[in-house]
Amino acid sequence: MPHRLLNPQTFTAIKDLRLIAKAVVDGFLLGQSQSIRRGAGIEFSQYRSYQPGDDLRQLDWKLFARADRYYIRESEVDSSVAVRFVVDASGSMAHQDGTLTKLDYARYLVAALAYLAAQQGDAVGLFVLQENQVLPLAPGQSTQHLQRLFHQLDQLQPAGNFPSLDRLSPVFAKKRQKEITVLVTDMYEQTSEISETLRKIGAREKDTLLFHLMGKNELEFSYQGQVAFQDLETGQTLQVNSEAQRRDYLENLNTWLQTLETDTRKCQIHYERFHLHEPLDKALRAFLLNRAKQ
Repeated sequence: MPHRLLNPQTFTAIKDLRLIAKAVVDGFLLGQSQSIRRGAGIEFSQYRSYQPGDDLRQLDWKLFARADRYYIRESEVDSSVAVRFVVDASGSMAHQDGTLTKLDYARYLVAALAYLAAQQGDAVGLFVLQENQVLPLAPGQSTQHLQRLFHQLDQLQPAGNFPSLDRLSPVFAKKRQKEITVLVTDMYEQTSEISETLRKIGAREKDTLLFHLMGKNELEFSYQGQVAFQDLETGQTLQVNSEAQRRDYLENLNTWLQTLETDTRKCQIHYERFHLHEPLDKALRAFLLNRAKQ
């Protein structure tokens, strides 16, 4: 698989989100189709492997779920769904690892998934969450609508805290029978505001994915010596001796991650964790598997 096309660390020199999204999706699907082998039960008179430039509305999602490969169905197009991308743009999403912030990674991830969904014929929408506002872009299907989504993603700046539940009514305003909600967040919360949001989403919608972003430096605590940490949402600072705190930090982190994953899945929400050096193929695969259930 051409991982160079899937690795967000290589995107910083490209300013056009549509070009990035198209390169990621084409690279991912081409890499999958190159490994296709014919097997029993596949009717090749009706299906062929994906090739760059194919109309993605003709991808057979259900066959993908069974065969884990990408085929074009030449005689039929799947019915559309509405895909709602909910992006945490609070201050903690400014955390940086390497050349990327968490919000940069979220921007590329959502752009690629939105491009893929739109090419399939699905409606795509974007809801940006910040402390004092929720910026809604209701699901739509036109080329101009997708360009508005890319523009809104491009303009995102992390700031403030995660919004309180009483500001999230646009997120919960479900209008279609078939919907997928993709929440992209680092799960950094002052109390339990994101956890409560997940519980509410899980109670209302059965098709929800949580994409949890973390820096590799957070996951490994790869800091040396005396370090000053700043809370990107409150501005508070803390002096830490990294060697003295590493073991306790990693133990507490692992306990928290296990609890988070367990609690999320109890809400019937699909959970995936990403670090900022990780290629986007895992996100694309998780989304496609969920889409195949529709």
